Amino acid sequence: MLVEKNVPLQAFNTFHIVAKAHTLVRIASESDVHALLKHPEWGVEPKFVLGGGSNIVFTGDVKPVVLKVEIMGRRLVLETAKAFIVEAGAGESWHDFVAWTLAQGYPGLENMALIPGTVGASPVQNIGAYGVELQDRFEALDAVDLQTGQVFTLNAAQCAFGYRDSVFKHGGSTGPASADGHQVVGLKDRALILRVRFSLPKAWKPVLGYADIDKKMAEHHCTRPTAQQMFDWVCEIRRAKLPDPQVIGNAGSFFKNPTVTLEQCADIIARDPKVVHYRLADGSVKLAAGWLIDSCGWRGKSVGHAGVYEKQALILVNRGDGTDSNSATGGEVMTLARAIQTSVYERFGIMLEAEPVVV
Repeated sequence: MLVEKNVPLQAFNTFHIVAKAHTLVRIASESDVHALLKHPEWGVEPKFVLGGGSNIVFTGDVKPVVLKVEIMGRRLVLETAKAFIVEAGAGESWHDFVAWTLAQGYPGLENMALIPGTVGASPVQNIGAYGVELQDRFEALDAVDLQTGQVFTLNAAQCAFGYRDSVFKHGGSTGPASADGHQVVGLKDRALILRVRFSLPKAWKPVLGYADIDKKMAEHHCTRPTAQQMFDWVCEIRRAKLPDPQVIGNAGSFFKNPTVTLEQCADIIARDPKVVHYRLADGSVKLAAGWLIDSCGWRGKSVGHAGVYEKQALILVNRGDGTDSNSATGGEVMTLARAIQTSVYERFGIMLEAEPVVV
């Protein structure tokens, strides 16, 4: 267990916002968590779990003890007649893990290639892209209760997955018991995920149906792409649309795509026939938040060093260089975000919901 004081967090958040952790503890194993919880000082302090920092906006220095999750490891746990069950440590890079699964011959995660962040953060956000969400491939996870030190296991139902949502984003309410009898409550700020397991189908087939993927299929005269082709295409598409956080600080898609009723969608279409929308299986309609923002004229606009990305209005970026004197602040980012929300609400009657965690 490595403990550091007054640690700059620019390198630990993809927005490269300037902030410091009063105390940062590097968690490389389950035993590190137990050692921390037994510590007379840090064990009783409030705690903040930090993965890859790809879905976070720091609005100031972090006073709780920051737990930087660096638990590594990738392995095949079990092979059944229908699936490969693979496991990764919470500190593993998500994209590197996806690439590894394909190299091992375990397809199923390719549509979620190049999503930033760590494996441990993936179930918190229920990440997803191009028709596949983490919950579609999820088997189970192991976590530590930061109040009691007890290790527990959750299946998909107990994680309460929703659109970019899970039990780890909520606090307070009592939920079902976990597989080992541990009582599940809203686990926000209470649990540290150790390992995540995925069920990858042997009867694999590509998940298609998105215009960008259709274009790639047409370009390559391919009607049934392989998992590796899907992986490569998704990487190409994302790199063309989204800024590299190493070059331009950002937290990926800043707002969730809102869901509305058919009636609401029809009303918007009557006013804006070009609105980008997708019909969902339950009869509701998902609107493209980027299109809504773009329609309100925000593409390329800035507040201080925080701006709206020129190529994709759904992305807010740090136009500074991440140094103390030339960087977007969390305050600037959130001021810009609130102005966008107000603008979209006034025009469309829809309140966009921010995806990143604001600290």
